[in-house]
Amino acid sequence: MHLRVPRPRSLAGQLFAMQAVLIAVVVAGYALFTYISDRGQAQDAAGRQARAVSLAIADSPSVLEAIGSPDPTARLQPYAVRVMRDTDVDFVTIMDPEGIRWTHPDPGQIGRPFRGHIERAQRGQTFTETYTGTLGPSVRAVTPVLDDGRVVGLVSAGIKVEEISKRAQEQLTALLGVAAGALLLGAVGTYVINARLRRHTHGMNADELSRMHDYHQAALHAVREGLLMLDGQYRVALINDGGRELLGVAGDVVGASVADLGLPAQLTGALLASEPRVDEVHLTDRRVLVVNTSPVSGGERRGTVVTLRDVTELQSLMGELNSERGFTQALRSQAHEAANRLHTVVSLIELGRAEEAVDFATAELELAQALTDQVVAAVSEPVLAALLLGKTAQANERGVELVVSRESRLDDGLLPPSLPARDLVTILGNLVDNAVDAAQGRVPSRVTVAAYTEAARGGEVSGAAPAADGGSELVLRVSDTGAGVDPAHADLVFQRGFSTKPAGEGGRGLGLALVSQAVQRHGGTLTVTEAPGGGARFEARLPLDDPQGRAPAPDAPAGRRAAGGAV
Repeated sequence: MHLRVPRPRSLAGQLFAMQAVLIAVVVAGYALFTYISDRGQAQDAAGRQARAVSLAIADSPSVLEAIGSPDPTARLQPYAVRVMRDTDVDFVTIMDPEGIRWTHPDPGQIGRPFRGHIERAQRGQTFTETYTGTLGPSVRAVTPVLDDGRVVGLVSAGIKVEEISKRAQEQLTALLGVAAGALLLGAVGTYVINARLRRHTHGMNADELSRMHDYHQAALHAVREGLLMLDGQYRVALINDGGRELLGVAGDVVGASVADLGLPAQLTGALLASEPRVDEVHLTDRRVLVVNTSPVSGGERRGTVVTLRDVTELQSLMGELNSERGFTQALRSQAHEAANRLHTVVSLIELGRAEEAVDFATAELELAQALTDQVVAAVSEPVLAALLLGKTAQANERGVELVVSRESRLDDGLLPPSLPARDLVTILGNLVDNAVDAAQGRVPSRVTVAAYTEAARGGEVSGAAPAADGGSELVLRVSDTGAGVDPAHADLVFQRGFSTKPAGEGGRGLGLALVSQAVQRHGGTLTVTEAPGGGARFEARLPLDDPQGRAPAPDAPAGRRAAGGAV
């Protein structure tokens, strides 16, 4: 048999018990204070009432006249009984200056000495006291009856303490009723408030809430993915370290609106959307993010939970993988063509035409070598040269002629370390792919690539030391013979998701956005204009650090070195 350890009372239950006890103590204390206060007030009121009655009797002319009569009791006793009945006092005693009673509620006490203090009244003073007489404890007033300043009698009127207690008890009963109502109302209100608190805390106690907070903080700092929580007004309620890094925000942003974080417009729109977003790709200045949003609702919209994943490296690797796939397809096609040419050579030899076979093979080799020589002569930077050779083969397989313009010139080692090869592949590779897509199926189908360096303010020779007035920059220009870009879309073409082509697997509209991101990351500019022969012309300009200058070739045209040609 297993003993079940009772679970600690929930936080709401503990607060309810504490509040109920507090309300009960406050109400009981107030009731006791009020009872004591009312009892004292009742005694004061009784003293004032007795004093007023005794003064009224002492000032009455009929009382003064009766005192001077031969039998004061005969005239004063009925009068005292009537006054007792009319003024709601328990006794009225009229006596001579020595304190011998002329009247009393109990006729058997008439003629006997008054029980109480009368010395001050005998001296002409009126006073009140609490004294135990023949009727029990009472609050009484004693006042002299004066005749031309001479004390001729004494009057005492009083109310029994028992009657005073009854009055206080009646008030106490009403007070206890009010206190019970206040306690009940407070208990009901406390229960309602704590029931709501119980729903918010899910019935957990203080220790459990404290542990959950500790786990919550530890998880936020441990998770490498970005986590962002927004309230119902789309203000930042919580953001972890990963979220700050991925969004590029610094400082205390809790409480700030999403619109004030300085994020790209499309990313801000995704965070402000009321519907959930699943695995949406968004670009910041330096990263490619996968964004998921999920509204937090509990009968009403309470906020949004946003998760962010950095896929910058993954996206780059995917681009490289797509390039490798393209290279593989091009190699497969070239292998097929090489096999056909090899069969032709073998067949010519089998037919005894060895010289023709040698001429055919030599011509094919010279054509392939010429292709390589032309690209390398124009762009000897190894990464870009390899990229252009691969893209040339890909374009040829799709029926598009790729041309490296004669103005192109990039010597090996000219580009600084601050411009990594991966970014160059991203920029030029995506621009070429986009141009090949646009030119395919057109007549003519041609893509022209230009790659060279020039002075940033256009006056120095490519490859020379940067000009003193602004340094040098790398120019990558890709033109096509496609349909061109609508001027109305010139500002939208570089945004993620924009494309004039049907969406394929994985979507479209990311390539040019990645190009724009890479160019902006290096402080360059990216523009699109109409090409001279129709189609679109994309131009990226990237500022260079101080490169190792090389003097231009003597036969280079003014302003730029020329080499290369159609490929």
